[in-house]
Amino acid sequence: MRVLIVDDEPLARTALENILAANREVESFDSANDAIEAQEFLAKDNYDVMLLDISMPELSGLDLVGRLQASRRPLPSVVFVTAHAKYAVAAFERHAVDYVLKPFSSERVNQALAFAYHRTAAERAAKLIELMPHLQVSAPQRSAKIGIKSNGRILFIDPHDVVVVQAEGNYVLLQRETGSDLLRESISTIAEKLKAYGFIRIHRSVLVNSAFVREIRPCITGEYQLRVKDGREYTVTRTYKRNLKGLAAFWIGTGMFLND
Repeated sequence: MRVLIVDDEPLARTALENILAANREVESFDSANDAIEAQEFLAKDNYDVMLLDISMPELSGLDLVGRLQASRRPLPSVVFVTAHAKYAVAAFERHAVDYVLKPFSSERVNQALAFAYHRTAAERAAKLIELMPHLQVSAPQRSAKIGIKSNGRILFIDPHDVVVVQAEGNYVLLQRETGSDLLRESISTIAEKLKAYGFIRIHRSVLVNSAFVREIRPCITGEYQLRVKDGREYTVTRTYKRNLKGLAAFWIGTGMFLND
C-alpha cells in the first residue's frame, strides 16, 4: 500500500515514518508538514491510505478532507491521528475509516492501516459504529473547562487552547496562542487538574501543553531547552527532565538522550 502522512508535529511524523518503514505491507510513503503541502502530494500521486492529523495551522485535517471531497478527486482511505478525541464525531462525518488517538503505539497504527486498506466499505462503517461509544467515553465532557474569575465575571477556557502555564507569585498565567488569563491558584493544583489534557511540568514554575511542543535540545548544564509552536523557549530543569518522556509515544534513536 502507498501511504501519505500529514502532521505538523515533527515528533509524531518521525514516529509514524518509523512505523511505516517497518511494515512489510507498506510499499512506499510520503510525509507532509501540513495540509497545504499534503494537497501538493495528492495532486501528483495517488495514495491508498492517508494518516491525517486534525489540528494544524492554516488548514485543518477536517478542512483538507472537505476540500478533497468537494473537488471530487480520488480520496485515500483516511485515518485520523490526533491527540483530541473531541473531534471524533466530526471525523466520522468526513467519512474517516478509523481514528487513532495520540500517544499511539505501533500496534494500533498498523491495525488502522490494515483495516483501512483491506476492509470493505460496509466493514469500515460497522467498525466506526463500534468505536463511537468508546470515543465518546474517552472524550472530555463539554463541561470540562477552566473557569476563571476575571473582572467580576467568569471566563471559560478550553484546556486544549492553553499553550503554557506559568506561576506568577500567588497567581498562575494561562498563556494561549492569542491572549492570556490570570487566576489565583497554585501551580501544583493546576498541574494536577491539567495532567489529563497532556500538560507536563518542566520547571517548578512552568507547565507546557505537550501538543504545542516542537523541539527539545540538551544544554551542557544537564538542563534542556524546550521550544513551543510559536517559537517561545523555556528551560527544563534537571528535576523535571524525566517528564519529557511523556512528549512522545516512543523515542527513536535517542540513545542516552533523556537518561540520567
